[in-house]
Amino acid sequence: MRALVISGGGSKGAYAGGVAQYLIEEDGRDYDMFLGTSTGSLLVPHLAAGRIDKLHEVYTNVSQSDIFSVNPFVIRKKGKREFVSIDFINTLWQFIRMKRTFGESKNLKKLIKRRFTEEEYQLIKQTKDDVVVTVSNLSKNSVEYKSIKTCTYEEFCDWIWISCNYIPFMSLVKRNGHEYGDGGLGCIVPIREAILRGATEVDAIVLKSESMDHTKVLGKNPFSLMVSLFGHLLDRMERNDVTIGKLAAKTNNVNLNLYYMPSKLTENSLIFDKKLMTSWWKQGFEYARKKCEEASSNELREDN
Repeated sequence: MRALVISGGGSKGAYAGGVAQYLIEEDGRDYDMFLGTSTGSLLVPHLAAGRIDKLHEVYTNVSQSDIFSVNPFVIRKKGKREFVSIDFINTLWQFIRMKRTFGESKNLKKLIKRRFTEEEYQLIKQTKDDVVVTVSNLSKNSVEYKSIKTCTYEEFCDWIWISCNYIPFMSLVKRNGHEYGDGGLGCIVPIREAILRGATEVDAIVLKSESMDHTKVLGKNPFSLMVSLFGHLLDRMERNDVTIGKLAAKTNNVNLNLYYMPSKLTENSLIFDKKLMTSWWKQGFEYARKKCEEASSNELREDN
């Protein structure tokens, strides 16, 4: 059974879309199972349904207003670099309303239901083994994996949305008496879960650079510093998830292929810029092409 796993990474999901498009359309890979976290959970249902064109349209046209109903960020530019600072008015409004998060992402929930239809949901259930999204149960301090096979259409759309909610900057959601947030707070790259569910070959798209040799620009105010610190912690978690995945693959004789970003794309993955995301999709497609061509060349040299 072949599985495609896509990590969390916010707007960098556009890069993962390009990689997945090449693997499926150009390299002819047919996946039985799809697993995603955060932005990965947005990607995997469309990929499973074969709606790559629609996915490309979404990821290359999305903006901040498509994601946030209350946007806690103001994006400022200095030269070619973009920095994040707090939107004091929106944040103050959240405090007045006694909300526990700086922002709200209800617009993303509406976008998911507009773009992922019930017909596509039924198609996936009929043609694929499974599609799984990762969520964090903050009340129980645990990670949960929500399968399309055990959810209604409405429930699955909700879990996709919840998987993307990067607390405390997006919505905190209560379901079944528990409070949930971004799946990346528990497991960013669910490689091990794919193997536990029976995958014998896994392609994992990891939305970070393989080597962390770049110098990170830390925030210049407490709010933007918080964003930077969250990014640091998630980078460490991502590295641990990949290490655990490699060990699980080795133990279970699973063929694991990792697709990283060759370079750092952005200081803040909560910036949704159409022009940048269009460029990242193309970069992901070309990276996958290059990696697959190199792998084919190596196989030919080994055979000779």
